[in-house]
Amino acid sequence: MHERYWQAIVTNDAAYDGTFYYAVMTTGIFCRPSCKSRVPKRENVRIFVNRQAAFSENYRPCKRCRPDGIRLPDEEWVMLMKTHIEEKFAEPLTLIVLAEHFYASVYHLQRTFKRVMGVTPLTYLQQIRIESAKRLLQETDYAVNAIGSQVGISNAAHFATLFQKKTGLTPTEFRQHRSV
Repeated sequence: MHERYWQAIVTNDAAYDGTFYYAVMTTGIFCRPSCKSRVPKRENVRIFVNRQAAFSENYRPCKRCRPDGIRLPDEEWVMLMKTHIEEKFAEPLTLIVLAEHFYASVYHLQRTFKRVMGVTPLTYLQQIRIESAKRLLQETDYAVNAIGSQVGISNAAHFATLFQKKTGLTPTEFRQHRSV
């Protein structure tokens, strides 16, 4: 392998995209030189002049850099994000975490999500967390701070403030209204 190809892989040099593709023998995956995946061991790398050559050797395209050029339609991509948020809302989700998980820039992810859903990913995450908190307040006797932690907002004051902002009631007031 030419040293310049190896340096392009190590430095994620987008200037070489389309010039060559590299495959990693141990994973069976091929990438663009600009792929942000972990740098493979040099001895496991094979160089291809085009995508078809990598396909013909039975390598699969990387899901991060999409060397096959295939992208999901925006609506499908956002639905995957929406499902991910709904399943992982109690975890520390940030735009950076979502962008890394969905192989996009923070800006592109935020802009696309808002265009399709009408709200930002953070706003959607907050909605999911508050709805879950409302259910827990109605169905359990857990302490308010425990419910905040359970829905991914470990700071009790922030949880109470956000809950009141979104519902018009404090968590305690909301819980008291359940029995009325």
